Amino acid sequence: MSTADRCLTGLHRRWGLSPSTLAPGCFASVMATGIVSIGAELKGLHLLSVALFWLAVALYVFFIVLTAVRLVRYRDAVRDDLHDPTRAFGFFTAVAGTNVLATGLVGFGMIPLALVLFGLGALLWLVLGYGIPFTAILGSSTRPVSAGVNGTWLVWAVAAQSVAVAASSLGIELPNTPYADPGLAASLALTAVVMWAVGLALYVVCVIAIGVRILRHRFGPKDLDAPYWVTMGALAITIVAGSRILDLGEAPLLEATRVLIGASSALLWAVATWLIPALVAAGIWKHAVHRVPMTYAAGLWSMVFPVGMHSVASIYLGRSDHVPAIEWIGQHWFWVALAVWAIVFAAMITSFVRTLRRP
Repeated sequence: MSTADRCLTGLHRRWGLSPSTLAPGCFASVMATGIVSIGAELKGLHLLSVALFWLAVALYVFFIVLTAVRLVRYRDAVRDDLHDPTRAFGFFTAVAGTNVLATGLVGFGMIPLALVLFGLGALLWLVLGYGIPFTAILGSSTRPVSAGVNGTWLVWAVAAQSVAVAASSLGIELPNTPYADPGLAASLALTAVVMWAVGLALYVVCVIAIGVRILRHRFGPKDLDAPYWVTMGALAITIVAGSRILDLGEAPLLEATRVLIGASSALLWAVATWLIPALVAAGIWKHAVHRVPMTYAAGLWSMVFPVGMHSVASIYLGRSDHVPAIEWIGQHWFWVALAVWAIVFAAMITSFVRTLRRP
């Protein structure tokens, strides 16, 4: 095998940059970069926000092309992923990534393009939201299925909440644009509330499934990977969706649910914040106590997204509930999120260069 072939093989195995080896959760980097971009905009760092947003767009287009090629040329591999409970739920990163970009476009005032991406994200949710549970649970050859549960299952709830966030963000901004339409605004409000409730229910289901996995099957340090940070990230995006819904205009449905959503968001923020030290301790237990090496892996982006989402959630919740202390936490936590994003991004580039140079 030539040096070039060996390098290409290394890229395939470690990076999944080939359509034949593309990971279902490849859009996690889009989610992470997009949410840090939104956090930067909320902080008033417009130039940084724009730069991160277009980087997220570039990653999105790149993975869209690879995914399209994979669907055409490697259908058997896609089918295997869909029936693998350890990998299938990673496909929901495409839904969340699409809606994170749609939300970013709303912030930049690009409403028509945001509506297009929101429509695509909602369609992906309808297809995958019903399809993945059938293929990965009922259609899986893994028995018991609970042995294949991992942190990526929580992206199912994140994807649902991403639809709620995009819908509510559009519902807030649409009346102030030439595209204002009462019927569309009402539909967006209904979609936001329904998907908020669905996402919250899915979170409970996934947490129970993860609990069963931990209690009934072997769970060692190597099983505690970065996607388990989504236990916090799923709560954080639920808070963002709730805060955005509270900022929507007057509507009978919103009046009936406003108290519930407002109270739930505050409680969920407390739980999400409480989880952060526990997740940090779990990382110390894995890497310091059991000495599992810390190396770059694409799954690290599943840790960056929750950290960034907690900052955005705190800022939105603090503003909607008029609690300056929570907003202050979000404003300062953003620097932690940006630092984590920069570290993972630098590790990705370094790993990429080393893989190219490795004989």
